[in-house]
Order: sequence, then structure tokens, then C-alpha cells
Amino acid sequence: MKLSRLWRPHDRRFWLLIVLNLLSAALTWAMRAYPLTATANTVAGLMALANAVLGILVAIDLLRDDRDNEALRNRE
Repeated sequence: MKLSRLWRPHDRRFWLLIVLNLLSAALTWAMRAYPLTATANTVAGLMALANAVLGILVAIDLLRDDRDNEALRNRE
């Protein structure tokens, strides 16, 4: 697996990965910056974890996908 497969600005999964990571970061920041109740803190934490896991799954999917590399090889 090549890490260069993650950089695919033309692929929707790449942008989904970026949005999920930003949302996880925003939720984590909100949990630390504002005094939330225990319930709100738990919900925000679970949402941040779910976003992180989903982002990891999307990243793995991008790493395993070889379609772009095949298309580039056929052009050359």
C-alpha cells in the first residue's frame, strides 16, 4: 500500500475523509473548550469516535483501491 493513494482530490472519498477528520477535531475541541454536561460530553465523544473510525475505514478503502494507478499506467 502506498500512502500516495490517499491524495486523490478528484475522488469523493478523499473529501469525505477530510470532512470526517475536521468534524472529529471540531467535536473534540468543543468537548475541551466548553463546559458540557456529562450527557452532552458523552454524545460528543461518541460522535467524535464514530467519525474517526469512519475516517479510518475510508482511508483504508482509498489505500486499497488501485483504479487510479491502473488508469495512469494505461495512459503512459
